[in-house]
Amino acid sequence: MPNEILSRGVTRRAVLGGMAGAAALSIAGRAFAADGEAPALAQLVKDGKLPPLAERLPKKPMVVTPFEKVGTYGGTLRRGLRGSSDHNGILRMVGNQSLVRWNLEFTAVQPNLAERWEVSDDATQFTFHLIEGVRWSDGHPFTADDVVFAIEDCVKNTELYSATPAQLAVAGKPVTVEKIDDYTVKFTFAAPNALYLENLATPLGQHPTLFPKHYCSQFLPKYNPNIEADAKNAGVTSWTELFRNRCGDIEIPTRWGNVVKPTLDPWVVKEPYVGGATRVVMTRNPYFWQVDTAGNQLPYIDEINFGISQDVESLMLNVISGKIDIQERHISVLANKPTLSQNMQKGDYRLLTLVPSASQQCQIYFNITHKDPAMRKMFADKSFRQALSIGINRQELIDIVYFGQSEPYQAGPRPTHPWYHEKYARQFTEYDADKAGAMLDQAGYKKGPDGFRVRPDGQKVFFSVDVIPTLYPDLVDALELVKTHWSQIGIDMKVNTIERALYYTRGDDNAHDAQVWPGPGGLDPMLDPRDFFAFHPQGSRYAIPWTLWYTSNGARGEEPPESQKKRMKLFDEARSTADLDKRGATMKQIFDIAAEEFETVGLCLAVGGFGIIRNNLRNVPEKQPDSWSWPNPGPSMPQQFTFTS
Repeated sequence: MPNEILSRGVTRRAVLGGMAGAAALSIAGRAFAADGEAPALAQLVKDGKLPPLAERLPKKPMVVTPFEKVGTYGGTLRRGLRGSSDHNGILRMVGNQSLVRWNLEFTAVQPNLAERWEVSDDATQFTFHLIEGVRWSDGHPFTADDVVFAIEDCVKNTELYSATPAQLAVAGKPVTVEKIDDYTVKFTFAAPNALYLENLATPLGQHPTLFPKHYCSQFLPKYNPNIEADAKNAGVTSWTELFRNRCGDIEIPTRWGNVVKPTLDPWVVKEPYVGGATRVVMTRNPYFWQVDTAGNQLPYIDEINFGISQDVESLMLNVISGKIDIQERHISVLANKPTLSQNMQKGDYRLLTLVPSASQQCQIYFNITHKDPAMRKMFADKSFRQALSIGINRQELIDIVYFGQSEPYQAGPRPTHPWYHEKYARQFTEYDADKAGAMLDQAGYKKGPDGFRVRPDGQKVFFSVDVIPTLYPDLVDALELVKTHWSQIGIDMKVNTIERALYYTRGDDNAHDAQVWPGPGGLDPMLDPRDFFAFHPQGSRYAIPWTLWYTSNGARGEEPPESQKKRMKLFDEARSTADLDKRGATMKQIFDIAAEEFETVGLCLAVGGFGIIRNNLRNVPEKQPDSWSWPNPGPSMPQQFTFTS
């Protein structure tokens, strides 16, 4: 069972061994440099422009076992981005360097920049021992001071963050991070936080290693009394804007827009992700702190070229013409699979299999906290939501849009998960248009002369559902069928296709009627419970104000009803216990309540995805989890990907 393995995995203690010998050797006819580094860097050392490898690596660097074989240096890896807001496409490939990381199977947390750790019996204290001698990409040492600075000075700064991120707060109080010595830091939570290691391995757990103190401190008032003048000179309105522009954050484009900011990633920005760019180029980090089993510094690949396509069609053309080396993002749509399969020889690639961790292929989030009182009342009517759910012909939708490769589903852990909840997953999925119409009649939504229903206040029932066509084209197709199904029971709905940035803006402003997104929590229900209660400030789209109340401990947002408060309390209890059986029992209570409240409407079980890998790109696992919590392909260690001759 995945969670049993996960629970055991995070308790393992591991100390990584030292670097293996770096004698010269030849693999696939290509020779390594005698000192175990890329030829281009060896030349810089010879020219006196870079310190020798021994001075750039830790005394005991992390040793990475290549997936297939020890690789060869060189080459440019080509990958695609989609437009100007695809920054997470870079994060998934490059930005995976937290204190800990996931293993390939998505079952256990492993050491990363922390070579080992201890957890107190009550799971309130986590002591991390950093790899000694790691350096930022500019050569400056990475130490406990950076971790303390990142959390205490940056993340807990209320002018930068309106609320401490959920991963770093428990019982309404933020974590306290203290330096024990130069390479040891202790995280102390106000209450048990048994899930912290798992959360730390996800993309949102990167804050402790994101902000180099020696660089980012110059953009904080605490360290720079002239910061407001600096902001003005830089042409921005505030020091917080300057900080974001220069130091970025986990999920914003400016993280990849500054070529000067030091990083701990395998590659550093060479050509930035800025407005009008047609590509983003990243080049190897000469101070990267990992080596292979032969003692060769990683990464093997010299550069990554992220070409920016303005539409999926252009990206697909690049794939089938052999201009992309690895891609799954944006092309993993079932309608594309026949085309990609037919062009494997032409494009000289093989297919990558993605195993979904998501629960739901398409979750419909009606805005129960709508600003318009009449719309709020309608969406908050559980019988209205139930009627619309059974008014969807899911099997027709599955057959047409997903080629029969799914099954009707609402929400909750996948059927293979030990916490699978039958009622939550299956209720109101059987198509019955007559019953749906009768339920709407009984709820007071009568049909008007034109055949469409009218609210009790006399206004026509009409709403729009926001969807991002460039990101999830299958959801557009699914919604068009749902629109047809609902029109047959007298409901008028608009499929509102919008750009991703506007989608988020509407959601953040609570300005949407309804939105769709794939529903997470199929294999990782503890890591992303956004559909089970109002947990995620951007993801729980049926009640964003409730999530703000929860994440700010009541300081912001809107107070939710008791059933939500109970689930919030239960989840806080679940994530504070390390006992898997007790945790599962508590989560079952959450699923019981969520099933009863029926706040979201799901269409079908998440469908497995796919991608492509060029045939000359090796060390790439051809079957990977597909998850935001396991940000594929990052945990498969792209730094050990290699090209064959």
